[in-house]
Amino acid sequence: MLTNSELKYIKKRLGRDPNPLEYGMLDVMFSEHCSYKSSRPVIKMFPTEGDKVIVGPGDDAGVIEINKKFALAVGIESHNHPSAIEPYSGAGTGIGGILRDIISMGAWPIALLDSLHFGHLEDQRSCYLFENVVKGISDYGNRVGVPTVAGEVEFDENFKLNPLVNVMCIGIVPKKKIKRGIAPNVGDVFFLMGGLTGRDGIHGVTFASEELTSESEIEDRPAVQIGDPFTKKIVMEASFEIMEKIPVSGVKDLGGGGLTCCISEMVAKCNNGAEVYVDKVPLREKNMTPYEIMLSESQERMMFVMPPKYVEKALKICKKHEIPAAAVVGKVTDTGRLVVKKNNKIIADIPADLLANPPVVYRESKKPKKIKTKIPDVEHPHPEEALKKVLSSQNIADKSWVYYQYDYDVQIRTIVKPGDDAAVLRIDDKTAIAATVDSNCAHTKLSPYHGGAGSVAEAIRNVVSMGAWPICIVDCLNFGNPEKPEIFWQFKECVKGMAKVAKEFKVPVISGNVSFYNETEGIAVNPSPVVGVVGKVPINNIRTLEFKNKGDKIIMVSKTYKELGGSEYYKVVHGISSGIVPKVRIQDEIAAAKSIYNLVSKDNENKITAIHDCSKGGLAIALSEMAIRSGIGAKIDLDLVPKSENIDKIETLFSESHGRYIMTVDKSVANDFIKEINVPAKIIGKVTSKKLKINDIINISVKELQESYYGVIENFVV
Repeated sequence: MLTNSELKYIKKRLGRDPNPLEYGMLDVMFSEHCSYKSSRPVIKMFPTEGDKVIVGPGDDAGVIEINKKFALAVGIESHNHPSAIEPYSGAGTGIGGILRDIISMGAWPIALLDSLHFGHLEDQRSCYLFENVVKGISDYGNRVGVPTVAGEVEFDENFKLNPLVNVMCIGIVPKKKIKRGIAPNVGDVFFLMGGLTGRDGIHGVTFASEELTSESEIEDRPAVQIGDPFTKKIVMEASFEIMEKIPVSGVKDLGGGGLTCCISEMVAKCNNGAEVYVDKVPLREKNMTPYEIMLSESQERMMFVMPPKYVEKALKICKKHEIPAAAVVGKVTDTGRLVVKKNNKIIADIPADLLANPPVVYRESKKPKKIKTKIPDVEHPHPEEALKKVLSSQNIADKSWVYYQYDYDVQIRTIVKPGDDAAVLRIDDKTAIAATVDSNCAHTKLSPYHGGAGSVAEAIRNVVSMGAWPICIVDCLNFGNPEKPEIFWQFKECVKGMAKVAKEFKVPVISGNVSFYNETEGIAVNPSPVVGVVGKVPINNIRTLEFKNKGDKIIMVSKTYKELGGSEYYKVVHGISSGIVPKVRIQDEIAAAKSIYNLVSKDNENKITAIHDCSKGGLAIALSEMAIRSGIGAKIDLDLVPKSENIDKIETLFSESHGRYIMTVDKSVANDFIKEINVPAKIIGKVTSKKLKINDIINISVKELQESYYGVIENFVV
């Protein structure tokens, strides 16, 4: 609902009270979801420019150059509230929305990635949400023919009432064919095509800008849109034919805010206006009011701006593809106002920039009085038992039940499939991209600054581990109610940490999304910055995480510190979610990443046989994952691990310190390679046969590791 101060501002701009239709349109556009009114001053901290950036934040997706001919469109969106109420449709329409964002840039979608957060699977409702969100993503992505290639799943009691469903998409577009969400030419018409407009999704963005309640599952269900992947498929094909054959001046999808948001934003960017004819909009349901038509968020709809003389050609293309609906619903004017007409009578008249650019709200920020940093004295179990317990936790255990439901090979670009540090997709015969999506909500809860910084650093490490160098970042920032000073402090601190790492690495943030009000009955989600990173890698330089050859030397890159706070070890073994979290030592982080990348780039004989980022679960889990994936083990001397003083064996095994990589290399070059690493690095062991042996404290067969790791998720799902 509009606040009293917002209504006062609106009345001053209009010179009168808004009528009910205008009130609804303004209410939608002043929502947090559409206006970013709380977050705009904060997200300005992100670096957004770079030599390869073609389109930065502010459009449906960011666009970055990948080679002389092609660019990548990259975006990320949340569909948290809808997925909490209607998980199958909520997740599916999240996929549909981000696909349309990429299509709007003129790009063909080539990959989907998802970041999913739920309560523990022992909880029946959490398990229901998990299964149906995965099914919604799977059914939608598979049916439209876009591979889901990577992602993450986190389980925590905190997400029991508020699951998070964030979806990232990457598309490819010739640089000459990039489109924008603009309406620059007066006299052009708005050509709406795709699905019919219905009553589903009305007030979807308002619903997304409010806290959930115990009644939300019933009361807010109509605000969840209904997706149709089969219609999306033909809409994609028709959209690209229209863009290929007609000189459209602008393209935008109809997502949050429907016609109101789409048209007002397109014209406001060009200081133009628009006339909209609600009686020309093709409808799915009878007797829809102008209010419902202008606010409907029905799915699978695209808006094209084109000269009137091309309308017949566009209609023929739509007919050929059997598009359910296509019509001219308005025109671009020079008035600077969005005028809505029915039967040629004006029923709404609002300045376009009032809709598209609501005033910023400067929220109060206040550090919480108590943040748990002290860890109680605990008795550590035997390291081998601790390893098996952490390895079988829902956050670490195998996630193949999830990604086996996705068609990750469609379009035949996928070189490295789900389950590694990042996915790798072919762009041409010489070039590939590595893509990942990551977050660390446990760390961010305890220290928003270091958790935010660490989420960016980890995502960068994941693409570097594949042999790539990061070229862009996108982010989805999931927080509670920004009207609460402690929540807004979390948000500001988190963005500050993220921006610091992005700036130091000189990697631009080209697109993103802020999702506030992730609360139910006053309980906010853990602050959850989800970070997507895309890196560029020559195909010959691609590396993967599994051990390859017995006898290869194992090199530990960067130091391990006494940083068990917020670790998976403490959470799973001791039920503790507190402590001082790992810090990003930015110069060491950059030096380690550059060392790895430079070594891989010069390794013409493929002497570097495996690389794995060391993060959640620490060194013990990283080594176990390398062994599990390969079926062969390793012998490790923990005393040789580069580490800080006075660090015990448990901390060395399970600390989640940043900046670390594990490499395996041919024994003939191990010592030479270490000399080229500009951070502390040592040979800590070698690849062996069937066991993971660490000093005299862990001696476990790879088979036992696999038994702990596999089947955990399957125990809870149908």
